[in-house]
Amino acid sequence: MSEAVREDSLFLLADVLVIGGGPAGTWAALAAAAKGASVVLADKGYCGSSGATAPSGTGVWYVKPDEKLREEAKASRYFMGGQLAEHRWMDRVLNRTYDNMNRLGVSGYPFPINEEGQQHRRGLQGPEYMRLMRKLVKRAGVKILDHSPAMELLADEYGVAGAAGVQTQSGKTWTVHAGAVVIATGGCAFLSKALGCNVLTGDGYLFAAEAGAALSGMEFSNAYAICPTFSSVTKTAYYNYASFYHEDGTIVEGAGSKKGRSVIARHLMAGRQVYARLDQAPEDLQPLLRVAQTNFFLPFDRLGINPFKELFPITLRLEGTVRGTGGIRVMDENCATGVPGLYAAGDAATRELICGGFTGGGSHNAAWAMSSGSFAGEGAAGYVLELGHNAAKRNPSGLSSAPLVQGQVKQGTAARTAEYVSAVQAEVKPYEVNLFRTEQGLSSALGRLDELWSIQRNIQVQRTPEGVKAREAAAMTATARWMYNSALARTESRGMHKREDYKESDTAQHHRLISGGLDQVWVKTEEVAKEGVPL
Repeated sequence: MSEAVREDSLFLLADVLVIGGGPAGTWAALAAAAKGASVVLADKGYCGSSGATAPSGTGVWYVKPDEKLREEAKASRYFMGGQLAEHRWMDRVLNRTYDNMNRLGVSGYPFPINEEGQQHRRGLQGPEYMRLMRKLVKRAGVKILDHSPAMELLADEYGVAGAAGVQTQSGKTWTVHAGAVVIATGGCAFLSKALGCNVLTGDGYLFAAEAGAALSGMEFSNAYAICPTFSSVTKTAYYNYASFYHEDGTIVEGAGSKKGRSVIARHLMAGRQVYARLDQAPEDLQPLLRVAQTNFFLPFDRLGINPFKELFPITLRLEGTVRGTGGIRVMDENCATGVPGLYAAGDAATRELICGGFTGGGSHNAAWAMSSGSFAGEGAAGYVLELGHNAAKRNPSGLSSAPLVQGQVKQGTAARTAEYVSAVQAEVKPYEVNLFRTEQGLSSALGRLDELWSIQRNIQVQRTPEGVKAREAAAMTATARWMYNSALARTESRGMHKREDYKESDTAQHHRLISGGLDQVWVKTEEVAKEGVPL
């Protein structure tokens, strides 16, 4: 790996560049380094503490290699996801997740010990997990660029060959030339203030589309999580222990966590506040719940509320594709995107392959992050080895759809970017548009989003921290357009995609929806791989 530093810029040459420092990015970096590749990892925040996983506890889809247990695990969400998952991919992810979790166990992760003296490896605490991953990545010789968001990919006639960005703390620009790039930038939660999600603005989707890659499953992008009105912690699993109430203390009929979230949404739309109480949690379980997810309880403790005994107001906070399943289309077992030299992993890549059109927090998400990260890192390193010496002889240029320029930030730039962000949020946050979908609502929102994109498309963006925010706004706009164009094309209800005007599932639409394009968004169908006997 070579490095050149000037007063206002940093230049690095590496085999593999990983963009994103969450679970998927760190596993990708480890896998690429293990194959002998020199690796640079660039994180928008601080690798080890930024992103959705770092501040939270999460279950993991960890299943012992027992045929009966594995079949039960695969069946658990197969039908819920509209039968769009593939058994071959589920098997691959279960195998790799099992291996990676075991690797964490021998690498020092403090798994709890059961009565037989064995480690209980079914969940991870985000702070300890990501602290260990940073340590392992550094030990593997990976160069980490913290607080260094990418602003664009670089490419030449042979494919993607690096990226460029800015270091937000110093204002210096950075450029990495690499034989292959792994996008592990997470999903898009549209700056909705869900815990850990404000770095997840769909940047990787935009970068991939600018390089010519497609997306898949973007209609499965309308995840809303139950959350106290005074908190950013979206731990919906805890509401399995909740009852839901009106202000007068009467039960909200039909409201629930797994089923009945739409009932909560309809009450909130009508201006009726909904309250929750975790009154179904057994007393002996309550201390364990506190230990498993301390962040969940901090806002309650600060306000002097006992959530097991007292009512508290709730809302539904948008988590978008972070808890949805759509993302960059994966073309092979190495998580290649179809664009030479470009790979995708974690929430940035479609998760349809293992959960179809429905997922939740943790479990499958955590398993997909660590397994797809490993697949992508191995694939990227293998690709670079095939390139050989040619990888170092390239002179790539930027792919940004908006012109990126050097120079001082123009007056009013921050205010204008904030207006664009608010405009996108006004189209994706409302339940009546994104949760309860109709042709009229989607089409109307798309008209405004298309206009917003055309405005942003032609505005110069400075290579500065403020410019990063402008690129985030553009990424959110682009993500919303792929979401709603795909949602319009799926004229049925399947998985988390619910159409008010097409309430039933349609067997003729048992296919995936592939989307892409920037100025002109396109959507086409792709058949789900035909496999053996169904579950």
